[in-house]
Amino acid sequence: MRRLLTLVAVAMAASTSFAESVKGTPAIKSITAMAFGPDGVLFVGDPASATIFAIATGDTKPTGKDDVKVEKITEQIGSMIGVPAAQVTINDMKVNPASGNVYLAVTRGKAMDAAVLIVRITRDGNLAEFPLKDVMFSSVVLSNATDKQRIEAITSLGFASGKLIVAGLSNEEFASTLRSIDFPFVEANKGAGVKIFHGAHGKFETQAPVRTFTTYKVDGKEQVLAAYTCTPLVTIPVEDLKAGSQVTGTTIAELGNRNRPLDIIVYKKDGKDFVLMANNARGIMKISADQFSKAESITARPKGDTAGVKFETVAEWKGVLQLDKLDEGRALILVKADNGDMNVKSIAMP
Repeated sequence: MRRLLTLVAVAMAASTSFAESVKGTPAIKSITAMAFGPDGVLFVGDPASATIFAIATGDTKPTGKDDVKVEKITEQIGSMIGVPAAQVTINDMKVNPASGNVYLAVTRGKAMDAAVLIVRITRDGNLAEFPLKDVMFSSVVLSNATDKQRIEAITSLGFASGKLIVAGLSNEEFASTLRSIDFPFVEANKGAGVKIFHGAHGKFETQAPVRTFTTYKVDGKEQVLAAYTCTPLVTIPVEDLKAGSQVTGTTIAELGNRNRPLDIIVYKKDGKDFVLMANNARGIMKISADQFSKAESITARPKGDTAGVKFETVAEWKGVLQLDKLDEGRALILVKADNGDMNVKSIAMP
């Protein structure tokens, strides 16, 4: 009886979030970004079809507070799906806050039409493919996604205040676009075109996509905290993301050129909020969020390599390729070791 009631509760939660959902197999062709919403809903960004999928994972039961440690993850996935580790690419990694389980967006092979799958790591370290057959899902198509750089049509996803925020490139005049889409899905709007001042380049830009973002309230107002290649850090009010509008972000930091931001999270430690950002060339940056409300807008080329809000580098975290928040005290990282092994592990917040 208790199991029946649990299943009914899960079904009711899924139906609440999936007003226009169907049961079937979502036709996902590619995955560049994922995010979690309420009730274990997994959002998947598929730029090849310019589609966002929302999938009811049913994974809503907390699974404990064990540390996560999975060594040689690409070898394990390769063994599971029958390919060498070199043919396994992990495109994104997200923790399901409803359960604590970890989800990986994986590409099998290197060809343009390589197959994609989602792998779930449970908190006891077990790996299994998350089945996409006969799941409840809904989807929405981005009608004005870029045709020139289709892989950049969806670069990052995040869920805040009942809306899915989608970063990427469109075919509009301001190609850099942020969409705020209601969920449950009805339709995808054109999004807001975004202009930013890129200090390292010494000019305003509208064509560079947001590489990664999170949301954070500054003086009570929800902001998109967005990072771009080379590495401007920009705030954009969520309330300004109206369909068809053109907005100008506030560049609050230049964090160094020749660098691509990979992931960004917010966490609390010792009563203070911090931002943690992983980068491909400049390591892990830790930024105190109490600087944001007084940050001045950068509108001219800085004299030095960096400018604006201050940061410190977490030197002991090396080789981080993916980053997410496991819980309030720990991060989850995908790390490439010196010997080339790819490992997933939890680690205390710095």
